[in-house]
Amino acid sequence: MKYDKIKEGRFISRPNRFLAHVRIDGKEEVCHVKNTGRLSELLIKGAKVYVQEHDNPKRKTRFSLIGIEKNGTLYNIDSQAPNQVAREWVERGDFLSGITYIKQEKTYHDSRFDLYMETNDSKIFMEVKGVTLNKDGIGYFPDAPTERGKKHVLELCDAKKDGYEAYVLFVVKFQPAKGFSPNRLSQPDFADALIMAREKGVKILAVECKVMPGELVIEKEIPVIL
Repeated sequence: MKYDKIKEGRFISRPNRFLAHVRIDGKEEVCHVKNTGRLSELLIKGAKVYVQEHDNPKRKTRFSLIGIEKNGTLYNIDSQAPNQVAREWVERGDFLSGITYIKQEKTYHDSRFDLYMETNDSKIFMEVKGVTLNKDGIGYFPDAPTERGKKHVLELCDAKKDGYEAYVLFVVKFQPAKGFSPNRLSQPDFADALIMAREKGVKILAVECKVMPGELVIEKEIPVIL
C-alpha cells in the first residue's frame, strides 16, 4: 500500500492515545495517531516521525501519524495497514495459488475475522495482527494484553474443527526482522493459545514488510518461534 502527501516531523508528546503533538515545518501540529497501542518504546520526544497530510475539511486533525524512526529503523504504526497489505499479498498470489474469492471482515460465530478466502476446494479464515515491538530483531505481539486477540485465536480453532482452513498472520512492520514470537512477558495465555492452535491445525505465519515513509508492502515470510 502507498500513502500520499507524507511529511517528516519530530515527535513532541502524546496527550492521549488518539492524539500526538508533532513539530512539522517548524510549527507544532496536533496529529491523529493511527494506533491506540502504547508504543512507549517508539514515541520518544524528539523522534523522527512521518505524517500523512489530509485535505478533508471535515477532519478534526490535518495530519495522521503513521511512521516512527528509532535507531535508524523505520516502523509503520498504522493499525489499519496490516489488513490492507495482507489482502494485497493474497491478491498477488504470494500467499496461496488458486484463490478465487476474497472478502474482508467476515463474521464467524462471535468473531469477525480479517480475511475470508476461497479456493475451488477450501474455505479459509485469516486473522491479521500488526507487529511493531522489536527486541533484538525479533518482532513480538502483543505489546499489551489483548483478550480480543486471544478470543480470535481460540475461535479459529473452532473454525478448523468445522472444516475451514485457519491462519493467524503476524505482519511485522519493521525491517530487517529475523523472526516473530508471541510476547509471553506481556500475555502468557496468548502465547499458550497460539501453541494450542497450532497443535489443532491452525497455521501460524509471520511476514516481514518493506517499510518506507510512503509505502508498506509484504516482502517475505519469516520464522515463527513459539
